[in-house]
Amino acid sequence: MASTLARHFSRIFQLTLNVRRKSVTFSGVRHKSSTVQYAARPDLPKLAYRKVKGKSPGVVFLPGFASNMGGKKAEALEEFCQSLGHSYLRFDYTGCGSSEGEMGDGTVGTWKRDVLYVLDELVEGPQILVGSSMGGWLMCLAAIARPERTAAMVGISTAADHFVTVYNTLPIEARKEIEEKGQWVVPTKHNEEGSITFTTEFLKEAEQHCVLQSPIPVTCPVRLIHGMKDQDVPWHISMQLAERVLSNDVDVILRKHGQHRMAEKEDIKLIVYTIDDLIDKLTTLV
Repeated sequence: MASTLARHFSRIFQLTLNVRRKSVTFSGVRHKSSTVQYAARPDLPKLAYRKVKGKSPGVVFLPGFASNMGGKKAEALEEFCQSLGHSYLRFDYTGCGSSEGEMGDGTVGTWKRDVLYVLDELVEGPQILVGSSMGGWLMCLAAIARPERTAAMVGISTAADHFVTVYNTLPIEARKEIEEKGQWVVPTKHNEEGSITFTTEFLKEAEQHCVLQSPIPVTCPVRLIHGMKDQDVPWHISMQLAERVLSNDVDVILRKHGQHRMAEKEDIKLIVYTIDDLIDKLTTLV
């Protein structure tokens, strides 16, 4: 059923998007790319961001863990928003990409603070938050903290509570060893080192920001896209999130062969269609 729904959305996209949004393209850049700017914050590292001015609702892209604003999804969404004339912002978390700070000093709370700063200081009006992987977790935290600024949420391979959940499922002996060493080394295919190291302090801090243990006070439209071949964050996390949010307007879209990064051409088409549909919905309501 879920994979049928995903194919259905893809077919709708191919049939209707070019008719309704003729300026949207995915092959080659048709608009002038935004330039990197730096937000100076008192006593905090500068945040690097790229911004396109335009209509409301705007779109804000939240990258994944140790990722940055230069990925395929982030760039494709900028081109899409420029085509529609809607505002768009993408940025790097503290310690990531072009932003100041050290990655190793970052926490979920640090990056949540970054997102709230973006919503409070760098954009105007309600925003559609688009969160990829850990960015989907931060998207939830931001929506809870700034409901008036959150017009809708689009999660891509959402990793809500993921670090904490995986750690807590480890055998007691393994956790005891990690606590003695003070760090947890996790294998990964997404960097040159082949692993990611989490300190026990990072994990304890992250636990303070978990959202899946109780109802999530979010009432805006929510769209959760997840690949069933995701080997990093299981798709059932998106199902749990859908059950927890209080909103009645929630759709979960599963792609049968989708991977974690959801950066293939057809994945990006589906993401863009989903945002396009939300913009239509929100502007029609106004």
